[in-house]
Amino acid sequence: MTESLSQAIARVGNPIELLRNQNWPAFTFPVAPEFTNWRDEERSWNTSAALMDQSHHMTQLFMTGADVVATIEAISPNTFANFRVGVAKQLISVNADGYLIGDGILFYNHAGPEGLVLIGHHILIDWVRYNLEQAKAAGKDADYRLEANSHMRGEDPTFYRYQLQGPRADAIMEKLIGRATPDLKFFHIGDFEIAGHRLQGLRHGMAGQPGFEFYGPYAEGEDVRSAILDAGADFGIRRIGAKAYSATPLESGWVPTPFPAVFDDDFADYRDWLPAERIGSIGGSLYSTEVHDYYMTPFDLGLGRSVKFDHDFHGRDALERHAAAPQRRKVTLIWNSDDVAEVLRSQLVPGSPAKWLDFPKARYGFYQMDEVLKDGARVGISTDAGYIAYDQHYLSLATLDVALQNGDEVEIVWGENPVSQKASVDATHRQVRIKATIAPAPYHEWARTTYRAND
Repeated sequence: MTESLSQAIARVGNPIELLRNQNWPAFTFPVAPEFTNWRDEERSWNTSAALMDQSHHMTQLFMTGADVVATIEAISPNTFANFRVGVAKQLISVNADGYLIGDGILFYNHAGPEGLVLIGHHILIDWVRYNLEQAKAAGKDADYRLEANSHMRGEDPTFYRYQLQGPRADAIMEKLIGRATPDLKFFHIGDFEIAGHRLQGLRHGMAGQPGFEFYGPYAEGEDVRSAILDAGADFGIRRIGAKAYSATPLESGWVPTPFPAVFDDDFADYRDWLPAERIGSIGGSLYSTEVHDYYMTPFDLGLGRSVKFDHDFHGRDALERHAAAPQRRKVTLIWNSDDVAEVLRSQLVPGSPAKWLDFPKARYGFYQMDEVLKDGARVGISTDAGYIAYDQHYLSLATLDVALQNGDEVEIVWGENPVSQKASVDATHRQVRIKATIAPAPYHEWARTTYRAND
């Protein structure tokens, strides 16, 4: 019998100890690690054009029924007043105290069965699934079909999904479709024809650059991919492997896996329903037995644009209080190059090394949660971390106290103490502190002007 999350917490005694020691590795992308080399692949979305295969790594929830939108609306701060065919939105959900569960992209592809598709990590999708099941049990017209990522499922997905982006993306588009690139608004969906196949494209950019996310029947994907690569050959297009793709959030400023606030009383029934194996793991130096130290609001992570108080939803009153007085904000942390080099040097000299710092991505748990200090006091949490080849910076995305300003220096605590039992963690390592400079998220313009000028 599958152990529920409630049962696992009761067995261990604390949700944080459960997640710190659970063997759920950092998220993997089921495509080739590199097609050329990850450094040039990373540079391509800033200098030419990049083609990313997103067909395999995300969970998809295909939904149908007249009551689906109302069910989702009841658990989401997003407005649905203008939601219609041809539009997508970054869906979020919160608990009763206004803390974030997760986010995903909700596509309204077409009217009719399975026209609504939620794409993303499984954390938010599981919560949506639970609510759809509750609605259906209550006699509502709400149903779904779950499609796990290809690595977990072992078979082809319904759709291929290709992201074309970079400064030459529009020129490639014009060559592909034989006309000017349509002036689609951000997160709007257009109809296209490529290689004789009809498909749809979302105006979107995973790495913070202009681009489209194309999708259509998976069986047609190879034809479409070949056509895009052929059209992009004269524009320096590169296919993006799993290593480079994993670093895209660092440039776009999107935190991929925020810690889910599902451990309070309002989620008790959900924890009974959810298999413990789906909750993920915590990696990082933040160590507290108080689960609320890991919670974040939408405003902490720059998701306030998704919040509209135009309808009733679970957690509305608390979220209104958070909106009136945000305590933290999303930032980029530019890690001190000498401190990063010292972490690497520690691997090459006698003695206990610092926690291994991987390139291009340093996540070693599903939720990367590293403590950030200012004058010895905790001021926030550093999350996704990695190396950006174009700017030659090691970066992380973080949520910090609003009193801290761009340009201020903080310290990131790197490594665990006590060391957790996850197989992904070096059994022997020591904690170190890495200095970092606060920058905006996304950071590019600031990093290339203010930061470099003072470097």
